[in-house]
Amino acid sequence: MTVPLTADAQEYGLIGDGVADDRPALQELVDALGDATAADGRPRTVRVPAGRYVIRDRPVLWRSGVSLVGAGRGATCFELSNPGAPTRPVPLAWFTTAQHGAGRERHLADVTFAHFEIDGLRVRTEEYDVLAKGLGLQYVLRGRFTDLYVHDTAATGFGCDFLQDTVVEGVLTERCGRQDPGEDMGGAGIGIGVGGWGPVERLAVTDCTARGNGTNGIFLELQQDDWVPPRGIRITSCHTEDNRYGISDWGADGLLVTGCTMLGNHVAGFDVSAQGTTNVGGRGGLVTGCVIDANTGDGIALGNTPGPYGFHGNRVGNNGRYGYWEHNLAGGDQEPATDIVLESNDIHDNALDGIRIDAPLHEPAFLGNRIRGNGRRAAPRTGGGGEGVHCGPLSLTDERADWLPGGHRGKELAVGTGPEQDDVTAVVVDNTATELTLAPVRPGAGTAWSGGTPGPGAGYRLPDCPAPRAGLTAAAAVTHPYVQGNRVRDDGHPRTQVHAVWIAPEATWTGGRVSGNDFGGNASASTRFDSAPSGGRWRDNAA
Repeated sequence: MTVPLTADAQEYGLIGDGVADDRPALQELVDALGDATAADGRPRTVRVPAGRYVIRDRPVLWRSGVSLVGAGRGATCFELSNPGAPTRPVPLAWFTTAQHGAGRERHLADVTFAHFEIDGLRVRTEEYDVLAKGLGLQYVLRGRFTDLYVHDTAATGFGCDFLQDTVVEGVLTERCGRQDPGEDMGGAGIGIGVGGWGPVERLAVTDCTARGNGTNGIFLELQQDDWVPPRGIRITSCHTEDNRYGISDWGADGLLVTGCTMLGNHVAGFDVSAQGTTNVGGRGGLVTGCVIDANTGDGIALGNTPGPYGFHGNRVGNNGRYGYWEHNLAGGDQEPATDIVLESNDIHDNALDGIRIDAPLHEPAFLGNRIRGNGRRAAPRTGGGGEGVHCGPLSLTDERADWLPGGHRGKELAVGTGPEQDDVTAVVVDNTATELTLAPVRPGAGTAWSGGTPGPGAGYRLPDCPAPRAGLTAAAAVTHPYVQGNRVRDDGHPRTQVHAVWIAPEATWTGGRVSGNDFGGNASASTRFDSAPSGGRWRDNAA
């Protein structure tokens, strides 16, 4: 075979008619180009014209120095399927440590994957398999992944680990993690394992979109608990929507997240915790200039980290629980997080507390934030049924209701479907006076109902609202906090943020400084101390 620097795939046996299995011809071409590159050190490129190329029953083992470039999304599509091998995952390309001995000394170098689509809808394994990805590569050096559309994979869409001097840009992932029930590993839109190259991994993820994926939109995960969490990773200008989590840091150090949007994710918009395989949370990160809005659960959920972590200039609003939630999951780091900084954020109209501290903090700083109108889940218990009640795929309407707008945000709605059936439940994203907007039953779903849309007149129940609901709640140990220049008010009508600051009975607040804040205008008293602060200075705060 003649081995040019650029090979047209159809000239080397690929058909692209959506019927013929193109995997053998692509594997033969990749091997030939890989051998030639190993011999002369000159990287090669496979150019794939428009067409639908079937990769059946086996993935393509990739080679160093070989790039794959299509004619564009919607033009060049690789259709993955495994009808003859139902136990085998079939990513388009793979090269891994466990299967192929990938490592620092045996890596893929100088590879580009660009301008094509991966359709994973026709891969279904007998049991969920984390390797049923769109792309599954490990130990990539000087890689570039650009203008890719990956959708409907059984596990993670873009699942590449240990990426050094690499750029991931313009990657769109939708409805990946089809077979992941939501609690297993993988199942993300973009999932990147980190730590394999050591303390520094130079990686940029930019202008990517992750929508409707089974677990995370975009996440980073330390792969061995004895590895050093790496620095050098940036996520910029990305959009995550309708995933279980929007963006997650499960083991990086100094992650930079800038100018991203995290909307309508089911558990949290941005997450730092011990959810990953090593139970190691991120540390040292900075989240700046992001919009974290209308997530079904929390806006920002942070825990299992020793700190530091900083959130600067973000808008965190309309979320179904807390705007910012400090917590620790069992199994991860439980030591107090040190040097957590929230500065110049707009934390507004969240269903419960604007900031909720349920895990110990040491020397946190809350500076110049605008914490307003939280506690929106203020509507009392209610129910109904009969005439005027009807359900849509993502809604329930009661024409006779007169609900407080936003007052049921984040509540669990129970609907009776018949005398012989149990109630079905859905989560309220928001509400008007007569209509509840509901979260999809799982990421990527078009309905809130697991067993079909309830019929007209179905009976429904909504629980009572919790109280109190504060701008800033401490329910754990807080030592030497610095709280200055914040505006913690509720000037809405009606006021739903009951207190500016609440120190709960189980909390301790020791030392520090609370000064120059505006605590006025809340529904009840500006502060509530069920556990009195000890030491420190509280001064010059407007009530």
